[in-house]
Amino acid sequence: MRSKSVDRRSFLKITGASLATLAAAPLLASCASPGTDATTLRIGAMYPVSGTNALLGEESWRGAQIAAELRNRAGGVAGKAVELVFADVPDVNTATSEARRLVFNKNIKMAIGTYGSSLCLAASEVFARTGNAFIELGAVSEAITNRGYEHVFRFNPTAHTMAVLHMQFIDQFLAGALGKEMKDLKVLMVHEDSSYGQSIVELARREAAKIGLKHFEAEPYSAKSTDLSSTVLRMKNQNPDVVLAVSYAADAVLLGRQIRDNKLKLGAFIGTGGGHSLANFQKALGSAADGVFDVDFTQIHVNPDFAPGIDAFLQEYRSRFGQDPASGHSIANFTGTNLLLDILEQTGGSDDPSAFGAAARSMKVPEGSTASGWGLDLDEHNQNSLGTMNVMQWNGTKLETVFPPAAAVREPQLITPFGL
Repeated sequence: MRSKSVDRRSFLKITGASLATLAAAPLLASCASPGTDATTLRIGAMYPVSGTNALLGEESWRGAQIAAELRNRAGGVAGKAVELVFADVPDVNTATSEARRLVFNKNIKMAIGTYGSSLCLAASEVFARTGNAFIELGAVSEAITNRGYEHVFRFNPTAHTMAVLHMQFIDQFLAGALGKEMKDLKVLMVHEDSSYGQSIVELARREAAKIGLKHFEAEPYSAKSTDLSSTVLRMKNQNPDVVLAVSYAADAVLLGRQIRDNKLKLGAFIGTGGGHSLANFQKALGSAADGVFDVDFTQIHVNPDFAPGIDAFLQEYRSRFGQDPASGHSIANFTGTNLLLDILEQTGGSDDPSAFGAAARSMKVPEGSTASGWGLDLDEHNQNSLGTMNVMQWNGTKLETVFPPAAAVREPQLITPFGL
């Protein structure tokens, strides 16, 4: 059952707004920005470009900017210029307050974002409860589209997609390459212990059972730790054939270094997005990163036939920022923003949430049609069922796509990770 929107006064009451805020509401409304008008389509853009999530937040925001700029060069959407009204959302409290600002001060009826699942849950709650639309382009928590909100959408793939791909890759490549039967293969998932890591472990555990993987264990750790040697020691005692890792940026590097320094020899190591996709991961570890696999959004080294438009995106990115993307988050948000603008073209440039929802649910885009390789087909929860992820492998400074074959630039290679 869809959640109903509430009026403005009720929303402010249930979210704890003070009487002073309520008293100021008429004044705020009187000086509010116009929102979308006859010439300009104004869309909120909520990303963390400061704080602990700044690196991937900035990368995500860059992708959205490029999509909007290229669309404006081509004439806009239904003759309207596209303007992304930006909000920096470094934490959950700011995500809530900035969402209110966009809705009540800027008259924004729809917004995109956010990279972070907790940020999306907070910001989209504001938009949903005020009858407006939120379109997530990067956060992976299953909870985002499982709350029953009519106007909350997600175009990117989810944590479940990651877990499924982990197990497909183990089943279709790694077990055979390691010379192991599935019933004998030992897999350990090392994960940071926040809700992000814990949710992926549970999803992976269920998918492991489906492929007959009997030896699947989990080892949590704190992402804030400055020493993971005890975690590595416990890994060594378990003697896994394959290690799956769920890490942010700093702990991904720390874990890799301490696996190397403790001479823990593994059959294979597979990251799960996050820190293992970043160029900084390879820079920090150098040749020790060679052979490390990673499951994540589409990266730049991918079959261009699978991801049409990626070459044009890269050309624009390099021209604008003077470097290659730091991760695939820019490509994901470029793709998602383009899909959003295509839908708004169908509404005639209207950002009315109901009109947008109807157009979004009716639009069908086949896989392999976008710069990320995603298609678009929304399920009953407004989750895109055709958002895809790939398996990449570090080779020098390149994170090359190796699975599935349609997206790959080469076959995967079994290389002992971390220089051992």
